[in-house]
Formats: sequence, structure tokens, C-alpha cells
Amino acid sequence: MPLTTYWLEHAWLDTHVEPGVALEVSSDGRIAAVRTGVDTPPPGAAVLRGLTIPGLANAHSHAFHRALRGTVQVGSGTFWTWRETMYTVAQRLTPDSYFALARAVYAEMALAGITAVGEFHYLHHAPGGTPYADPNAMGEALIAAAGEAGIRITLLDTAYLSAGFGAAPEHHQLRFTDGTADRWAERVSALKERDGVRLGAAIHSVRAVPADQLTTVARWAQDREAPLHVHLSEQTAENDACLAAHGRTPTRLLADHGVLGARTTGVHNTHMTDADIALIGSTSTGTCMCPTTERDLADGIGPAVALQRAGSPLSLGSDSHAVVDLLEEARAMELDERLRTRTRGHWTAAALLRAATADGHAALGWADAGTLEAGALADFTTIALDSVRTAGPVPRLAAETAVFAASAADVRHTIVGGRRIVRDGIHHSVPDVGQALADSIAALRG
Repeated sequence: MPLTTYWLEHAWLDTHVEPGVALEVSSDGRIAAVRTGVDTPPPGAAVLRGLTIPGLANAHSHAFHRALRGTVQVGSGTFWTWRETMYTVAQRLTPDSYFALARAVYAEMALAGITAVGEFHYLHHAPGGTPYADPNAMGEALIAAAGEAGIRITLLDTAYLSAGFGAAPEHHQLRFTDGTADRWAERVSALKERDGVRLGAAIHSVRAVPADQLTTVARWAQDREAPLHVHLSEQTAENDACLAAHGRTPTRLLADHGVLGARTTGVHNTHMTDADIALIGSTSTGTCMCPTTERDLADGIGPAVALQRAGSPLSLGSDSHAVVDLLEEARAMELDERLRTRTRGHWTAAALLRAATADGHAALGWADAGTLEAGALADFTTIALDSVRTAGPVPRLAAETAVFAASAADVRHTIVGGRRIVRDGIHHSVPDVGQALADSIAALRG
């Protein structure tokens, strides 16, 4: 089987930085061998200068929120006032315009070293709620966009059935709803996995899926051994409403309907009781933290340390794409915790990188990605160690430099399945990502 060799000046091998590593990649897009102690590039090898790490996994994305960047920073407000602006953008999207926007957003992710995205997708139908001729046209647009941008996607097709506990969907939510969980399941079952594409499910939130329909969504995911994600306790108002409606917290409600478990990820998990944290941990339910969005929306700082100690694996997402930078998400989790506790050192750089790589991929159903080892998918990214942000520290501290100083702008190369998606900071199929973003967003604004 023909091999392609990449020579890595420095590589992060799960626990440490190793100089002089040769990765041999087979034609099926997997790592065939990892050779250390290779001081000089072998003949014909592709040379990657800097620190190479496994590809980053963006475990929580709403691609169309990228169109809000900048506009929602005007004035004051809360999550709930931000949501009204988001609805306005959602009403303007078509399958064609969503493809154009998502293609540019996913290309921006590739430039940031992201090789897989979990798209929490609830924008299903035409304005007013009428299904398209292909009921999955919007989801297929996202899949096609990720394919053209060169990254893997887990489409987390989202059930969104109500405006709140006992409330019918409001006008601007009609695009999101299939009416019932059974009809949601029927539509989603028509989607097919393919190369670079995995399918999962999502419960938008306990306010958006009635309690008696939670099990339907959970069972769909369980039957397929698919990832299941849910926005959980992002806002205290949701917790209060759930207590009023059901006499229990959102976490307890999900547990009582079979939603929690090792293939389930709670997104945010911000405002949780001690009992909630214990329940998440004891069921091995994951936690996806999205610090840049959580601070942008003034959500609060979640109990990530306590959740991980209880047994919840941590992953990271850029969510609303206030910025697209998984390195920033990783350090923000640590730095936010320092602000909250006024102590330092809650996670090592290695632990934060694992959340951004292996554990993020696992949360999206890509357990065979996120590590630089034989048999894994050949998805990796290289961070410059000679930029104004990263120059100076000794190479053995390159992981610390990457996590605590580097940014998406320092990503030089991104490889997915052994194929170069980004070379020297240029995307191979979207040469001017900034212009593509500007054009697609301008089209939405009319």
C-alpha cells in the first residue's frame, strides 16, 4: 500500500512533545506508522515545521450564528435578547445560502486547525415550517459544505418541538420543528452516513422537547449507537421553568427519560446542583464547554472541574462562533476557572489538548481520530513556533506555548485523512476565506 510521509519538526504525542517524528500515512487516510528520533526529513517527506498536534474537534457548532459576529456586540442585553437577533438571521437562510455560508465557516475552521465539527442542526424547514421537497435539504447543505471545506462532520440533527414547557412553537421557531419526535425520527432516518460524515441526534433543550418525547429521541440514538447531544442548564431561567413544570432539574428530567449515558454530551452544563454534577458523572455523560460563547452571552462559568472529577469527559466547541479558535476555548476553560476560584493550574496543557482533540472526537463519534498513533485517522494540524505569539520558549514547552499563547492565526497546516486542506495558512479549495465569509453574510443581509 503506497505511503505518504510527513516529517514533523515537533509532535505532541499525547503526553509530551517529541522532536523529529515521521508519520507514515497509508492511501486509506490512516496513520500507518509513527517513527520517533528522526532528526532530519526522510527523502521525499513533506516537512511540517512547528508543533504538530492531532486535528482539533469542534464539538459544538451552529454554523449560521457566524453571521451574527459583530452585529450582536452592539448595545447591552442578555442571552434572550441575543436570541431574537439570531432568529432574524435564521429566517433568511435557504439551502443554497446556507451551503455558501457553512462552506466558508467550515473553511475558517480548517484554517484554525479544526478537522471535525459537530453541527447542532435545528434549522430544518422553509420559513413558516413547510418542508422542502427534500425534507433534509438544509442538513444535506451542511454535509456538502463540510465536504467542500475538507473537514469531517457529525450532523447532530436536532429535535426542536416547542417554545417552552407546554408552549407551541412561536412563528420564528416553525422552521425548527417536525411537530413530534416520531416525525423528527422519520425525517432523520432518511439521512445516510458516508465518507467523512457521521450522523447523531440532539435534543435542543428540555424546554424545546416535551418530557414525554425525550425517550423517542434518546432511543433513536441508542439504536444506532450514535452520539446524542443536548443544551443543558445554560440559563437559570430554564432551570427555574423546569422545576416549576416538572418538580426536578433538567439533568434529573433527562436521566428519568433515559437520555444520559456514555454517548451523550451535555452542552454548557453551566448552572448545576451538586446532585446534577454527580448524576452527569456517574452516567459518564460528557460535557462540552464553549467558553467564548458562554462569556459572550453572559451565561456564566460552568463547573467543569467538578464535572470532570465526577467522571464527565470534557470537550470544547465554538458554538456561536464569536471567535473560531479551539486553542482559545482550551485556555479559556482554565483561565475562567482561575478567575472563579482565584487559584491557578486546574488543567495541564496536555489535559486541555486532550479535551480539544481525542475527547472531542469521541464525543462526535470519531473514536478513531484525535491521536497521532498507528491506525488512527491521519488528521493533524501544525502550529507555528516562530510567530510573535509563540517565539521564545524551549521546544519541550511547545504544548504549553500552543495552549496558552498561540491562536488560530498560528495554524500553518491542516491535514485530513492524509490530505492537505490548509498549506502555509492557505485553504486549498477556498483560497480567500475572508471574502467567502463576507460575500455569504452580505447576501443574507440583503
